[in-house]
Amino acid sequence: MLPERRDLTFKLDPERICDWHPAGRHVTHFMNALSIFFPEGERFFINSVRHYRNDIRDPELKKAVVAFIGQEAMHSREHVEYNALMTQAGLPADQLDAFVGRLLKRIRDITPPAHRLSATIALEHFTAIMANQLLKSRARIAGDTPGYADLWHWHALEETEHKAVAFDVYREVLGSGPRAYVLRAYGLLAASVIFWGLVFGFHLRMIRADRKARGLRGWWSTVRYLFLREAVLIRLIPQWLDYFKPGFHPWQHDNRAYLAEIDEVMARAAPPPNAVAA
Repeated sequence: MLPERRDLTFKLDPERICDWHPAGRHVTHFMNALSIFFPEGERFFINSVRHYRNDIRDPELKKAVVAFIGQEAMHSREHVEYNALMTQAGLPADQLDAFVGRLLKRIRDITPPAHRLSATIALEHFTAIMANQLLKSRARIAGDTPGYADLWHWHALEETEHKAVAFDVYREVLGSGPRAYVLRAYGLLAASVIFWGLVFGFHLRMIRADRKARGLRGWWSTVRYLFLREAVLIRLIPQWLDYFKPGFHPWQHDNRAYLAEIDEVMARAAPPPNAVAA
């Protein structure tokens, strides 16, 4: 099963950028905070995998890498547009995006390629297990703002579709022995601390910038969504822990049945007017 590059675009209502999620403004801004990481993050993933492209011997994996790069480029483009709406609404998305860019540049400057690939497969694991939670209950992003829901649905499906590509590159070029395992496990631990620390910090910045999002009720809705009723983050823990098994592979979490929904998303989206052929 090879990933496929899909050049789609989504109509996002600028008036709803702060309250598109049915759980309210605070949860909207949690999702918005995640979006801030994607433009620079996807470029980091692309460069980390592309570095090893000439070392890959498996012809099917080479094709998968090309598709992976294409999908991540489309995700980056769409989240650039999404994040621009936040900036237009007075949210500090541009400042936070610049911070992510500086941080990832620093990581590129001081770490060897193997460490960057380890970070990439760790963060790809995060996106895959978060995508799985979203796809399990699309009510978590449903509502009367279909453009936003469709964008997240599309992103979750494609993250699922290519969730093993970077991992397979890592395994082919670095192996699966003790040293490769230790580096892989360390990558997830480090990524967990850095990524979630930044996510919650960015979320707080977004809430502070949105005058209508203040109040204890909004924070309670976030707690319920992340830790209690929906428990989106709590439900990630078992699959997060699976990554530390020496024989782990992303497709041990076999949720490819969701990929049948891709045609549904494509029917509601459209290619950009000036789309470049793949």
